[in-house]
Amino acid sequence: MAKGDRLTEKQEIFAQTLFAGKVTQREAYKLAYNCDNMKDKTIDEKACILAKDAKVRARIKELQDELKERNIVTAEEVLKHWHDIATADPNEIIHLRRVCCRHCYGKDFQYQWRDEEEYLQAVYRENKAAEENERPPVIISNDGGYGYNKLERPNTKCPYCWGEGSMEIHAEDTRHLSPKAKLLYAGVKQTKDGFEIKMRDQDKALENVARHLGMFVDKKEISGPDGGPIEINALTDEELDAKISRLVGKVIPDGG
Repeated sequence: MAKGDRLTEKQEIFAQTLFAGKVTQREAYKLAYNCDNMKDKTIDEKACILAKDAKVRARIKELQDELKERNIVTAEEVLKHWHDIATADPNEIIHLRRVCCRHCYGKDFQYQWRDEEEYLQAVYRENKAAEENERPPVIISNDGGYGYNKLERPNTKCPYCWGEGSMEIHAEDTRHLSPKAKLLYAGVKQTKDGFEIKMRDQDKALENVARHLGMFVDKKEISGPDGGPIEINALTDEELDAKISRLVGKVIPDGG
């Protein structure tokens, strides 16, 4: 809006209020001009005149255009959005992994502890349980040594798990996901058995991309004159060609 077309402060409030919506011209005028003591009929007349004012209408149009520019979404942005969802790796969010067992990397494949503190805590718990149950404590060995790391791959030579380790479901910290994985992630639902990770439909996203690129040609169903289906099996090839031609408004030349 040019400098000479600028509204007064009260006119600007009136225009902004009307643009925001959910109020009548009377309410917008009252808010802008603080005229509670004025008769409603008079307010309505003044509000109607002001709403038709060229500068006010131009200002409202300007506000609407600014909003459109801020909220515009291009076809390329929509395509990239669906493409990123379709090609995101679900394993970034949650995955199934095999972790090594306690014997995989223990000395001579004996039970391996994470560290000495873990071993001493186990000895303490066993001695306490033995005392409470009035029985001799079981001797807990640390011959397998320390350094257990469950994230190591299972040892194929382990005689306890035979290289299969154990299965573990791991959910990643969603704060650290890649941008594409964040689009795929749709939230988490707490259940009585744990939690459920929800994701966007990648097949649907890929279908949207394909349709945008024109990879699909939708089939059109052709019905008979009365709206019912065409009985294809009851027609010869020539009769079928002629019937379809009449329905779609095309003429098939003689001979094919």
